[in-house]
Amino acid sequence: MYVSDLALNDFRSYDELVLALDPGPTALIGPNGQGKTNLIEAVAYLSTLSSHRTGADTALVRRGAPGEPQPAGAVVRARVLHGERPSVLEIEIVAGKANRARLNRGGVRPRELLGMLRTVVFAPEDLALVREEPGIRRRFLDDLAVALRPSLAGVRAEHDKILAQRSSLLKSARVARRSGGVPASMISTLEVWDAQLAAAAARLIAARIDVVIRMRPWVAASYERVSEGRSVARLAYRSSLLDHEGGSQSDLADEAARDAAEAGLADAAATAARLESAMTQLREREIDRGTNLVGAHRDDLALFLDALPARGFASHGEQWSLALALRLASYEMLRHDVDAYGGDGEPVLILDDVFASLDARRRTALVGVVSEAQQTLLTAAVDEDVPDELAGARLRVSGSRVSRG
Repeated sequence: MYVSDLALNDFRSYDELVLALDPGPTALIGPNGQGKTNLIEAVAYLSTLSSHRTGADTALVRRGAPGEPQPAGAVVRARVLHGERPSVLEIEIVAGKANRARLNRGGVRPRELLGMLRTVVFAPEDLALVREEPGIRRRFLDDLAVALRPSLAGVRAEHDKILAQRSSLLKSARVARRSGGVPASMISTLEVWDAQLAAAAARLIAARIDVVIRMRPWVAASYERVSEGRSVARLAYRSSLLDHEGGSQSDLADEAARDAAEAGLADAAATAARLESAMTQLREREIDRGTNLVGAHRDDLALFLDALPARGFASHGEQWSLALALRLASYEMLRHDVDAYGGDGEPVLILDDVFASLDARRRTALVGVVSEAQQTLLTAAVDEDVPDELAGARLRVSGSRVSRG
């Protein structure tokens, strides 16, 4: 799988661009602020329908110069090849309205583009996967789950919608209680939302568990590769449901305890029943606090180096190695997904200004993977930041103009 052609209209800093791309490595080289990252962001957006840099689609629409009319939207098009079979993907990002999509020039729902192009993006900001709050790691798992099974995008969207509606109802119930009492009708409505949220959350949790199990050997192997075997990387799913039920999760580095916990959560029907029961038990506390206290939205991906949690115990270098291992493992997992396009599910590997941040050992390890990829798009400020081993195409980016050389 690779992108052979990319076209942009009013996307970020580009008013208009048509660009041919080759398989193998392509380096986009130029000073900061010239539009390199905007190019790879466009490719990744077609893959996930979201940006790795911003949560607001309106930021993706080019801003006109003072005195010029502002563009109403942006368009990203790409020709993607799976073996010899081409597909043309198009997404129109409409400011303030629902986005529109086309596949092979026919109108489709944007969600139908998911799975047609797979990407794995690694950027310096990925240190947040190790350092920052659980929401970043939940999104990481959910993005991979959708990449494996695009139909899960609907489950994810449904879960988020139900979660927001139930949260609003809990806030209303809290106000009602302070005003004299929660009406019985409100409790009945809350019970309906309990069942719906439990069902959606259980499916999302089961999909995350599947990702964790698939990823585990790839993370261990990738970390060993980039760290020269100085410690062993482990991961486990940390569940708010198990916390509520009293299950100990302090020992998730213990493989037997970890596997037993995950096996129980992988049964979506059973997990839904357990979640609904937990919501019933937590109802008074949830109303008092006006928030959802258990479910997929409060879970986490636990990362360990040997038996110690990486967050808090890993050095800066170890955190870099682990973040890199998570992205490389994502790439390997998707590349080996035999259910995708007859085995041609290999993602486009996108490296945004990564080599300048890595020491020699990690650069060498990353080059070993990149050299095997069907297509890699990487950005760098100067030629020296592109390893000599990546002797592919080099494009110069200046003022949102791209030239070869």
